Amino acid sequence: MSAPSSKTDSLAAYFGYADIGDSPAEQKLRDMKRRKTERRLWMLGGLIATYLLFYASLLLIEFNLAELAGQLDQFYEALLGYFPPTTYFGIPFVDLGAYASFIIEENLILTVEGGQIVWGAMFVTMAVAFAGTVLGLPLALFFGVMSSERVIPYPFNFIFRGTMSLIRAIPGLVWFLILIPLAGVTPFTGALAIMVDTTGYLGRLFTDELEEIEDGPIEGIRSTGANSSQIVSFGMLSQVFRQFIAWIAFDLEHNVRAAIGLGIIGAGGLGLELYIQRQTFNYTEMMACIILIFLLAGSVELVSQRVRSALREDDDIEKSGVLEAFVNAPRNVLTSTLGRRGQ
Repeated sequence: MSAPSSKTDSLAAYFGYADIGDSPAEQKLRDMKRRKTERRLWMLGGLIATYLLFYASLLLIEFNLAELAGQLDQFYEALLGYFPPTTYFGIPFVDLGAYASFIIEENLILTVEGGQIVWGAMFVTMAVAFAGTVLGLPLALFFGVMSSERVIPYPFNFIFRGTMSLIRAIPGLVWFLILIPLAGVTPFTGALAIMVDTTGYLGRLFTDELEEIEDGPIEGIRSTGANSSQIVSFGMLSQVFRQFIAWIAFDLEHNVRAAIGLGIIGAGGLGLELYIQRQTFNYTEMMACIILIFLLAGSVELVSQRVRSALREDDDIEKSGVLEAFVNAPRNVLTSTLGRRGQ
């Protein structure tokens, strides 16, 4: 009987649940062991819960490894469509001419007809993003200023903060669907959706910048007898002008990617062309669209990064270079389509 009892006492002491003495050092050691045991139990419980949720998720999405393996031949055929093989000077390579032919035939960039420029799908995407950003700027600035406690006292400023939170809670893709009865399934509706999205997110960024400004210039302007609008203009906005421009460049970068995603559900541009080719399983044409998306999103991101680097005093050197901007473009397009940055 003594052996099992001895083992039990040893285990209890190891896990910090045995009375090993009354001295402060012994009590501290016991408490440390007990906390370590509790952390391990919480970790074990978390791992079990994660596994159960993951297993339930696989069941819910009808994951079937055997069915996935059965589709490998079809996927291989699709890859040959995405990357049509050819030879250049006897060297196997991807048929770039097939991409170029489709881009020119469908006028995905631009063409000249009868002495006039006909803008292609890529410029439609850019126009949707730019128009939506510009339309949303005044609203973002208004809500951003009115949400600051420096302008509207607590709790009344939360009326504007709450409005922006409501806007941010709804993805831009859903805003597009909501606005279809107003303007139809058109690029203009895409610009309106981006306008609303910009109001919520850019306004929040503006508010955060205003909360960090110095009080000195504000008090200096107020001491001259300036009214409220002058205090806001010359005492507050003047301090964050560079930051505002940097955030606008960042938001335009995001909105270009969002416009691509909105095009898939009808807002026009490269996204719509990609969707059409997907419906007809034209994989070579799909890859041509993806290449242009890759180039457009990467180029805008690169320009935006350089603008922000030039404007921000604490960002003298932009960390990501040309290659990283283009490599990250597909992931950023997906992120912008499904939802904004985590704010």
